[in-house]
Order: sequence, then structure tokens, then C-alpha cells
Amino acid sequence: MTNLAKAASILFGLTSAVSARSTPSAFVSGAKAFQSTSLNAAPDQKLPVMAEESIMAPKAHGSSEKAVMKDLKWDCDYNTADKICNFNRHYAESAGYWSSTKYLEEVDRENPTKYYDSVTGLHLFTAPVGRTMEEYLVESGSHGWPSFRDEEVNWENVRCVPGGESVSITGTHLGHNIPDKSGNRYCINLVCIAGQPAEGEE
Repeated sequence: MTNLAKAASILFGLTSAVSARSTPSAFVSGAKAFQSTSLNAAPDQKLPVMAEESIMAPKAHGSSEKAVMKDLKWDCDYNTADKICNFNRHYAESAGYWSSTKYLEEVDRENPTKYYDSVTGLHLFTAPVGRTMEEYLVESGSHGWPSFRDEEVNWENVRCVPGGESVSITGTHLGHNIPDKSGNRYCINLVCIAGQPAEGEE
């Protein structure tokens, strides 16, 4: 069975399991919803935290100062990552791309995972927060990209610009905020958050 087929099988099983219950059980035995607090956002902070369009002004390497790092997590493709992170404002990796990588095999099912900028290694997201791992994976699978909520965003390093584009403070394109009935939903390219942590970011 290919990695893509395995991933599809896992996601289909998760979706079926959730739809069969009024209250989703844990994706892993004993899993729990992690505490919900917005990362580095003041209690009265209006979210998302916005930035001017100038944050994405041309720099030494597209919208960033340098290319993406070579040792991306989960076997994410370097060329795809560099194009989407640094030379793109509107497009995304293919829907479901994240499930064709090693992500579903390697992601921690017991504890929240930190996600780092593929260019700089800055901490951008932590998930799940305020929900179970199963709920996070099912939502992401249903939309086709890793999907984060307000409380899972590290607002020290993430901004949105007018129009909904989600970016890092250093100019890395991440994805888009596509709100739904539950609130803001940050639909993010896995290749843009597959970095190794920078020093002090662990």
C-alpha cells in the first residue's frame, strides 16, 4: 500500500469514526483536548493579528531573505516548499499533499506538535490546542490542508494581510485564513511549516 493510500485509509477511518459519534472520542487511546489559550495574544486582542501589505515586499529571495532550509520535516519537497514559501502569494500545494508525506506516520499523537517556519525556523503554530488530535486531523483532512484555529497560532510570528493571506513576520507565505461557522480557520501549506526549529525556538 502506498503512503497516499495509507494516509487516505487513516483519514477515512477517522472521519467515519467521528461521524458515528455525537462526541468524538480520542484518536489515540486516552487522548484529550488540550488547554485552549491563544498563543502570545492578549485576552482582548482582535484576531487575526494583521499586518500591512509591505510585510511581503520583495527581499533577497522572493518575499524572504533566504531560501527554505534543506532538511525539511516529513520528507516535504524542497522545490515545492521554496516556490510556495518565497515566490507565491495566492497558490498552494495540492490538496491532500500533506497526507502523501510522512507526516501522518511521524506526527506525535499523544502531545501537541510545534510547527516551524520552513525558511527561518521560527515557531508558528502548535496543535492540537483546545481540541483532540483526532478532531484536528479530521478537520485538516476534510479541507485538504493542515487547519489551525486562533488558539493554535503563535501570534508573535504570524500575521494576516488584507485579503486573508497568512504569512510569517519575515515574509514567508503560509496559506490563507478561510473562516467557517466555528471562526477563523488558517488553512496552511505543510511545506511552509515543515522547518527545523531555530535556536531558542524549541
